[in-house]
Amino acid sequence: MTLIFILLLLLIFYFFMIRPQQKKQKQIEEYRSKLSKGDKIITIGGLHGKITDVQEKVFVIEIADGVKITIEKAAVAIDENEAKNAQK
Repeated sequence: MTLIFILLLLLIFYFFMIRPQQKKQKQIEEYRSKLSKGDKIITIGGLHGKITDVQEKVFVIEIADGVKITIEKAAVAIDENEAKNAQK
């Protein structure tokens, strides 16, 4: 009986904690892979910019006229258009 209870608890933990987190992570990775040159983004640190170059693991973004920085793809938080839609 105790073994069944432990297995049931693990199953519930998987479906309510682990699986949704995996789905969310997959969505984030898919979103980042679809970003392309010209897209406006917001970084995790709060910088707003426009992608000027896409490389394998990094983006080059322009944060002001003539000011370009290189960031890791993992540093992209959300698209500006998505942020506006989320606020509505």
